[in-house]
Amino acid sequence: MNQATRTLLKHTSRSLYLSARILPRTIQDAFGIAYLLCRYADSIADTPLLPPGRRLYWISKYPQMIASPQPQEQQLLVQEICGASDNPYEKELLKNLPLCLEGFQRLPADQKQAVLTVARHVCEGMEMDLKTFPAEDCGELSALHTDKDLQHYCHLMGGAPGVFWSTLIAQTVSLPIPPERLLQLGKDIGDALQIVNILRDLPKDLRIGRCYFPLEELSAHDLTPQDLLNPENSPRFEPVKQKWITWGLNKLRAAFDYMQALPRTQLRHRAAVAWPVLWTADTLYKVYREKDLLNPARRVKIPRKVIYRTMFLSLFLLPSNRLFSRWLQRKMDLFPDGLSPRRRA
Repeated sequence: MNQATRTLLKHTSRSLYLSARILPRTIQDAFGIAYLLCRYADSIADTPLLPPGRRLYWISKYPQMIASPQPQEQQLLVQEICGASDNPYEKELLKNLPLCLEGFQRLPADQKQAVLTVARHVCEGMEMDLKTFPAEDCGELSALHTDKDLQHYCHLMGGAPGVFWSTLIAQTVSLPIPPERLLQLGKDIGDALQIVNILRDLPKDLRIGRCYFPLEELSAHDLTPQDLLNPENSPRFEPVKQKWITWGLNKLRAAFDYMQALPRTQLRHRAAVAWPVLWTADTLYKVYREKDLLNPARRVKIPRKVIYRTMFLSLFLLPSNRLFSRWLQRKMDLFPDGLSPRRRA
């Protein structure tokens, strides 16, 4: 990654930037470029400058734009979405699609294929958003229909990135398990990362017309998506919240076997996987403790000091599978048995 793309990554995601910097240089560029390209797709899908139909048009074309860049097409897209953000760093990202695409073209062939695959899956998830939910400013609210819909969405937006970084690791590290097994474990961890994002962003998503929690499940608890706009209904939402916390914790348990599969000498790989896993466990616990989750004034976020403490402790705990497992298990043991079943011995 050159300095320009590294700066873009640093200012668009603090946690992903830290994970990217710790990776070996052989896969660092692919990881960073993939994130920036997917982050750019997210900006297309969410831009208020374009109607949903036009966003859907660009999202459907975007993977092919990555695979076979056309300068005129890039220029048109940049022109249409520039000015969509007040964030100076996101503004810089929106102007620099050609820079990100140039970085993609410099990757080795196998890494290019992995980046393109994850971009396609993420764009499919964004198409699902644009086809399911109304325009953000129309005052309407829609929801997914079934548990399978939410799980599929998590697979696209979280599981696929988990498979992506597991693919990069499998390409560069000798593993004691079949690569396919590592990819499945990575998918499960990615699912957990995505459901925690959906849980913590619930009030914000509701206010732009998006309810990811399924209608069939809300109905079973005598709730509608509109009911979730009222923070006083947070207690009634608790059973739904707790169900998906359990789903996320069960998915996160893949991290025990994932870390066992990574050689203890590969500390960079281990840290890049362990950090988001541990931060996800911390965030899930904050979601569990938050009894007013529907209140948009209550922001669920782990403090920066927790992030830096995790990084510091990694120096001592990550070289040992036993110590990492105890570290993660202690975080899971904070949850009551009903939310965190099948405890490891």
